[in-house]
Amino acid sequence: MFETSALNARNKQVQRLVRILFLLMTLFLIVPVLIILATLVVKGSSVISIDFLFTSPTEGMTAGGIFPALLGTVFLVAVDLVIAIPIGISAAIYLSEYAGNNWLTRVINLAIINLAGVPSIVHALFGLGAFVLFFGFGTSILAASLTLAIMTLPLVIVASKESMQAVPQAFREASWNMGATRWQTIRRVVLPNAIPGILTGLILEISRTAGETAPIMFTGAVFFTPFLPQGIFDQTMAMPLHLFVVATQVPGVPEDLPYGVALMLIALVLFMNALSIAFRAWLRGKKKW
Repeated sequence: MFETSALNARNKQVQRLVRILFLLMTLFLIVPVLIILATLVVKGSSVISIDFLFTSPTEGMTAGGIFPALLGTVFLVAVDLVIAIPIGISAAIYLSEYAGNNWLTRVINLAIINLAGVPSIVHALFGLGAFVLFFGFGTSILAASLTLAIMTLPLVIVASKESMQAVPQAFREASWNMGATRWQTIRRVVLPNAIPGILTGLILEISRTAGETAPIMFTGAVFFTPFLPQGIFDQTMAMPLHLFVVATQVPGVPEDLPYGVALMLIALVLFMNALSIAFRAWLRGKKKW
């Protein structure tokens, strides 16, 4: 009934080309990741075993397992979250719910953005000078976790602030009209509806914290220790530094050992992220809007 005009035909051709272009760009991002994962699985899966996960390195780091490094990474991430979550969410509450649109707020937002762009080695040197030397924490889990918390705070603050600002203003106004105070509104209305977005920032924080090497190398992680950490003032091994050591610093390491360590580091990060994503999806399912 209707004939396709030359303009419509050209538009369809353009849409097809754009679709192909976006598909190629997506594949350009995904394929290298899949190749890396496949390489790690093929070359590193042969060393994965129960003994590898729950024993310490032996024979000069050329054999044995990764348990001290695995446990140390979990400790570092846990202490980092304990420090960064309350500070980051508190800062986000102030910027989203209390701060006015003035020069001070703009300066704070600019500082947060700039802090996110500071190289990790600079954070490492700051942590060494501030927490290890000035405050006297020494090379410890606490010093390393504080350094990691400062480095990852922008992720928590930005994600939390954006998620709070995404809560409809009508929710706040309805709460105020019913006699609730500003803090009651934040605690009972804004935060419960913003938690899924806040968890997005926590997922990004976990990923970066678990994979950083420079900050912990200067502040808390060690080449090797025969003892497991007993508290936050002890030194610890960590997966990123252990991977660096066995891949570049120890002679005679079996070829598949670094790949196995890298595979377990990625598996640990993915496991932590999966728990957070599942919790976020469950919370989103309870939303009423």
